[in-house]
Amino acid sequence: MTTEKILLRPDEGEKVTLTTYISYECRELNMPPRPAIVICPGGGYNWQSDREAEPVAKEFFAKGFNCFILHYSCKEEAVFPRPLVELSRAIVHVRENAEKYNIDPEKVFVIGFSAGGHLAASIGTMWHEDFAKASDDMPYGANRPNGMILCYPVITSGEFAHRGSFNNLLGTETPTEEQNRAYSLEYRVDEKTVPAYICHAFTDPAVPVQNALLFMNAMAAAKVPFAAHIFHKGPHGFSLANEEVSQGQVMPYADLYEWLDEAIAWTRKM
Repeated sequence: MTTEKILLRPDEGEKVTLTTYISYECRELNMPPRPAIVICPGGGYNWQSDREAEPVAKEFFAKGFNCFILHYSCKEEAVFPRPLVELSRAIVHVRENAEKYNIDPEKVFVIGFSAGGHLAASIGTMWHEDFAKASDDMPYGANRPNGMILCYPVITSGEFAHRGSFNNLLGTETPTEEQNRAYSLEYRVDEKTVPAYICHAFTDPAVPVQNALLFMNAMAAAKVPFAAHIFHKGPHGFSLANEEVSQGQVMPYADLYEWLDEAIAWTRKM
């Protein structure tokens, strides 16, 4: 494995980076192009969880992906659409360097956790909007992922909102109804939305499961295909649900790990 840290906004130092996890070339191995996955950790648009970054990259790498962790803008710099543009730049960079990274440019996926799930779902629903372009001269669709994996995603700004995520995203603790609706992603789904795999825990105490359900209902109405697994019990932020990410405690909900194999199987059918 080779790694590299790329500055997506060099003018602002190392605040926004894309870290690569690439299988190096070896003359003794058959190395066809791999699928790529861009990883968006969660953290309420206030910080980013290490538990949803490198451990996830290592698992997907071991399953045959080349991986890219996006560290996007947070806190006062997270005001929309900045993180969305940063994710667009990341996807475009991956595709433009497909030969260098030995990836299939038609198999570029994005995965997001919690608020990172909101970011991943934002590019999945709004990739075609002018404000989501990586640059003014970006070819149409260059920032469109081929599919999105959403793990306990923040979706709605309504009754079931994770309020802190939307306050950071909107740059205010008193957003207008118009602002709330604009970034409530169940209203952004249309026929251009990319397919999704979605997982959530029914008992999630921080981001209610209704976030996932509202998004799935919107996708069904728009006839956009998706797969989903609502686990009957589990916490928020379970990541891989293994000992490495459980902060020193054995995760009591071992079945939560099933989402990983399900999501990878889903990408292979795309």
